[in-house]
Amino acid sequence: MVKRLLSANPSEIKAFNRTELIESIRSSEGRIILSENIVVPTANIADVTNAELAASFGADLILLNEVDLFNPVISGLTKEQAVDFANVLKHLTGRPLGVNLEPVTDDITMMEARKEITSGRKATVETFKKANQLGLDMICLTGNPAAGVSNQAIIDSIHLARNHFDGMIIAGKMHSAGVAEPVITLDIAREIIEARPDVLMIPSIGSVPGIRAELIYDIIDYAHNEGCLVMTSIGTSQEGADSQTIRRLAIDAKVAGADIQHIGDGGNAWLLPVENIYHMSVAIRGKRHTLSRMGRSVNR
Repeated sequence: MVKRLLSANPSEIKAFNRTELIESIRSSEGRIILSENIVVPTANIADVTNAELAASFGADLILLNEVDLFNPVISGLTKEQAVDFANVLKHLTGRPLGVNLEPVTDDITMMEARKEITSGRKATVETFKKANQLGLDMICLTGNPAAGVSNQAIIDSIHLARNHFDGMIIAGKMHSAGVAEPVITLDIAREIIEARPDVLMIPSIGSVPGIRAELIYDIIDYAHNEGCLVMTSIGTSQEGADSQTIRRLAIDAKVAGADIQHIGDGGNAWLLPVENIYHMSVAIRGKRHTLSRMGRSVNR
């Protein structure tokens, strides 16, 4: 039986395959935090990656945003290290590592001007294969602001990713991504789950207008009945809010049944105020597990 991620050592985490990582999260009973950070601009601390800072404040999973897999540039790593960034960052943090890949839709009604992204950030067969080659543990199929990513494109990409990527697949929206459509409904959630991602991503209660508690409860109950994990997300810059707001969002998500709680990259140098990872951690798992994750050596 796999050890729960909540209390696993880096050497044990490193040995997890996709199935074991999923089960380690499931067995942690809603006490797992994923921290997202943007990698290209200057990091908070020039000679330390944002991934290392997030891990040191209690994040269990690290998700990198705006990584071009064909030309990776990671602030805090040398050019030589960036070529093999996945293995380097997993060694430095002791955490499972993933990247966002975006299923961009060209023919869709936008609410704002589209921001063009490089091919190395798009969800394609080539990037899925590259993610495998790099040794990434997970990919997140989603859309950044104004990227033009629809729910249908996410669904289509899940099928494609399943055939070309061996790790854990997270899929869904944390906000509109610039597209004039609902971010999530129960029907959309059912369609995404039918495509069989490992983790459905949905907005946290209170993060997107109109995302009511009752809707999130119904979605999470349905997902769990189908054997799918759920990650609630704070991707609306509220990750930079005060500690009381973070705690409320965290407890509301735990009440709803979230397996993973995502906290986004809206902050100075594209990492949230790292103390908010700590506040979320204490809220959903107490100080004992928080300090255990923060203080556990990567050499264990």
